[in-house]
Amino acid sequence: MILTGPEITAAVRDGRLRITPFEQGQVNPNSYNVRLGQTLLTYTEPVIDAHHPNPTRQTSIDQGGFVLQPGELYLGHTLEEVGSDTFVPLLFGRSSVGRLGLFVEITAPIGDIGFHGQWTLMLSPTRPLRVYPGMKIGQIMFFVSVGPVDLYTGKYQAALGPQPSGYWRDQTAAGAVA
Repeated sequence: MILTGPEITAAVRDGRLRITPFEQGQVNPNSYNVRLGQTLLTYTEPVIDAHHPNPTRQTSIDQGGFVLQPGELYLGHTLEEVGSDTFVPLLFGRSSVGRLGLFVEITAPIGDIGFHGQWTLMLSPTRPLRVYPGMKIGQIMFFVSVGPVDLYTGKYQAALGPQPSGYWRDQTAAGAVA
């Protein structure tokens, strides 16, 4: 079951769901609009290596905006910190942003119960696109979970700002990297 807008508001008020800052005007019939934070990361090496940390460059988006370029992956973040120990969150791009040719989440829309923090956005434009800090860029839906819950305690917990891939850490822990 998916939470309706009024239930999202009720869950924020009674603490089952945390959205900070919470703005009632961002509640939709069955989702909550999230806004783009001001920091972007891009990978600086021509080849990204899944088994090693990859260097990044940080850019701040000012009020004049920033032009995203096709063929580049930008790691952005939500302005809001979102999390719940009760509901399963899923983040998708807003349809109005998709109609501008921007992919907001490439392959990872599902969040974990127990994660609390800013969400990293995987931004990929089909053509040059100017984006602005604070623009409504995505929407998060919340689903009721069934069964015992193991709360998330992973590497992205309490994230602030965009987080580069930590996939290499999983490989190191598994002994895949010498």
